[in-house]
Amino acid sequence: MAREQFATGSHDWPPTEALNAFMSTGWADTERRDLAQLPVAGFAAKRRDRLRAAFPGERIVVPAGRLKTRSNDQDYRFRAHSNHVWLSGNQHPDSVLVVEPDGDTLFAPPRSRRDNGEFYLSRTGELWAGRRPSLAESAAELGLATRDIAELEPALRTALPTRVLRGVDADVDALVGHDEYAEAELAAVLSELRLVKDAYEIEQLQLACDITARGFADVVRALDRAKATSERYLEGTFWLRARTEGNDVGYHSIVAAGPHATTLHWIDNDGPVRDGDLLLLDAGVETRSLYTADITRVLPISGHFTPIQRDLYELNRAANDAALAELVPGASYRTFHRAAMRVTAYGLADLGLLPCSAEEALDPDSTVYRRWTLCGSGHMLGLDVHDCAASRATEYLDGTLAPGHVLTVEPGLYFQPDDELVPAEFRGLGYRIEENVLITDDGYRLMSDALPRTAADVESWMSTVDTER
Repeated sequence: MAREQFATGSHDWPPTEALNAFMSTGWADTERRDLAQLPVAGFAAKRRDRLRAAFPGERIVVPAGRLKTRSNDQDYRFRAHSNHVWLSGNQHPDSVLVVEPDGDTLFAPPRSRRDNGEFYLSRTGELWAGRRPSLAESAAELGLATRDIAELEPALRTALPTRVLRGVDADVDALVGHDEYAEAELAAVLSELRLVKDAYEIEQLQLACDITARGFADVVRALDRAKATSERYLEGTFWLRARTEGNDVGYHSIVAAGPHATTLHWIDNDGPVRDGDLLLLDAGVETRSLYTADITRVLPISGHFTPIQRDLYELNRAANDAALAELVPGASYRTFHRAAMRVTAYGLADLGLLPCSAEEALDPDSTVYRRWTLCGSGHMLGLDVHDCAASRATEYLDGTLAPGHVLTVEPGLYFQPDDELVPAEFRGLGYRIEENVLITDDGYRLMSDALPRTAADVESWMSTVDTER
């Protein structure tokens, strides 16, 4: 019996020679000339200088990354690696930034050609995927020398100590010898260089916070409609704002109504939206420059807190206030978390929930209060929602706050639905008030202050927003 030949071809019809010849002629010159340099270009150049100074005499290779398959012939929407964006401003796939002692070069794919059919035969060609900038256009906008990505391999053969940001592009990884320590050091230094934000980054982060606040207002206006559907309606409502004014959401939105608020990273967002419940909304818009906000508010779906909901909300807010009060340059990074936990522990003791005194619970050998708070009280924020994550502990967790740091402050309070150590009316209630904060020369600036903090202000804001159709 003959072996069956399995289909391996595309669903597209193959082109004829006549079609190929016809498609190679008759195209206008669409090169964009006299382009202005992007605002990020000057800042990116200074960032590359700082990286160069950290590794004198070496070559640093930082890829943007490649498209990733979602399923079959469908790719995820491309998002360039944050370190590549930070150093270049470039957001296009298959690009590689090379920083050398005597200058920097962006290696990138040139525009797909018309004369060889690439623009319509390749799924990454312009007919399929849209226009990508020419090398000259990228050079003008980014203030960078550009070369064809095909020239990267021979360019890396010249004798120079080379480090690569590994794990971003497997083809680039294969071009550079593996040195685990050198690569880990590069990733750490890049994270640490990004800890203090420059003026461009602060502007973009404030923009992300402002758009996010508008997205939260959209969600409040959509609450009645969501009651007939689910949390997904609210997720889609916020995403519409993110895509309209920004690039996308900076992370999967947490739209947690009722007991879902006690799940820290609830992203299924398929539960009911009911009067009497609370909605914990943790969401952030990513700007088109790829900087993200990360804000959380707890909203009574009916527009008003019950007395118990209000008291627990205000306990959580008091913890947040205590954390904010510790944000000054030179303070230990860990201090604001400890301040929040002290308020939380004493609040839990006042509620009669702790099996010991608050002071005993706060002892590092105990920390039993953490049953109801679960995680840390904040993190750095920037191009990544958990920014600068490869930094060494000495520079981040065990470091000190400095002007230009942007971080979240988000102590939480969570009573699991099956927790028999708390009153029945507490079960399934979850609270997290998350602020985005810039450390200044003499304290901090609340970047998320367009959204209310107190329970009374939340109720007032919701009633006002709901009438602004």
